Amino acid sequence: MLYEYGHIGILVIVALIFPLGAVVTSWALQFVKIRPKFRPDAVRDDIYECGLRTEGPSLVQFNFRFYYIALLFVLLDVEIIFLFPWALVFDTVGWVGYGKGLLFIATFVVGGIYAWRKRALEWRL
Repeated sequence: MLYEYGHIGILVIVALIFPLGAVVTSWALQFVKIRPKFRPDAVRDDIYECGLRTEGPSLVQFNFRFYYIALLFVLLDVEIIFLFPWALVFDTVGWVGYGKGLLFIATFVVGGIYAWRKRALEWRL
């Protein structure tokens, strides 16, 4: 049992060595004058966006509908991912598999009708 976990331990050690090695190398190169030391600078710390100065607050709240539409998109993509293997073995699953697939699709249809009735898919300003 320890043999299987040993491989995982080695992978964890390698996964930690690479980012730590990059940070330590970057830190060490500043003493050889290859990487300059960081000095705070007003121009460097200024907010930069497309070459223009920002106007107004920089932390603007986004509308929840952006996240809602993105979540629905991901949900429908996952549904398609689950339906693809079902479609590949459609001949062999029989009526039970057919019923389970229809139940799966019906769940999403009922959810879509609910979202439609609640007007969650409309884009209001």
